Amino acid sequence: MFLYRSYLGLLLLVLFMSTSCSNNESSIIEEIEIEEEEITNNYVISNIDLNNWKVTLPIGNPTEVLPPEILDYATNETLKPFMYNDSINGALVFYTYPGASTANSSYSRTELRELMNPEDRGITNWTFAQGGTIKGMLSMDDISKDSQGNYHRAIIMQIHGRLTNEQRDLIGEDDNNAPPMLKIYWVNGQVRVKTKVLKDINATDIEMLHVDAWGDDEGYTFPVYVGFDKFTLEVKASEGRMEVILNENESIVYNDIHIEKWAVFENYFKAGNYLVSLDEDSYSKVKYYELVVTH
Repeated sequence: MFLYRSYLGLLLLVLFMSTSCSNNESSIIEEIEIEEEEITNNYVISNIDLNNWKVTLPIGNPTEVLPPEILDYATNETLKPFMYNDSINGALVFYTYPGASTANSSYSRTELRELMNPEDRGITNWTFAQGGTIKGMLSMDDISKDSQGNYHRAIIMQIHGRLTNEQRDLIGEDDNNAPPMLKIYWVNGQVRVKTKVLKDINATDIEMLHVDAWGDDEGYTFPVYVGFDKFTLEVKASEGRMEVILNENESIVYNDIHIEKWAVFENYFKAGNYLVSLDEDSYSKVKYYELVVTH
């Protein structure tokens, strides 16, 4: 009788432990599933439309990636080291360092170039008379310092000029390069704007087509410290006028003779990370959370 009771007690204990373990396992599985769901829900993908952009990388000669390949940047082995998601903050990260550069520059970049018609690879562009607006929300994520302890500089947005094929042939150039009318820099935590000015305002339309007909203005630095925080940049171009707006409340307007004369050129927008340094260990990372172009 004693053996029977002991056996029955042992059996009940095993059944209880089995049920308890089963309940614990179910609870653990449910907790894992909840955590995985939370991780999935927290994974944010950048909402920037790349259908009308190509990107230049600091490798190759240099390397360019156009649509549709650029749309698969998250799995593209060429792009992944330089252009990738910050899935926590929902930003597109542009990373660069001194490497391959374009023919008309000494510096490298991981930078987007507007393509109004991706099929013609940049032949179709816009004039100030036609107008255009670019607006981005971005931040400097990380950037190296020089030997003096100052941060290196990076160009984060541009309006670049372009010669038409007819203009190129007219002045005997071998490419379509024209000066950049607008360069916007991140400099030691502030936003600095540089534009082009015509060296001789009496230059003819043909003379103005040459790169060396244009010089740099003195530049303008917004009196706002953005540091490594998010900020918004908007550039509005229209006939005889260009406006740069920081954080929707700080603005500088250009509507002088130089903007009027610039009407001879076609243009395209650029955005990303153009590192202004040749120092061996220099680098920069720029995050874009939003980027929209309208015409």
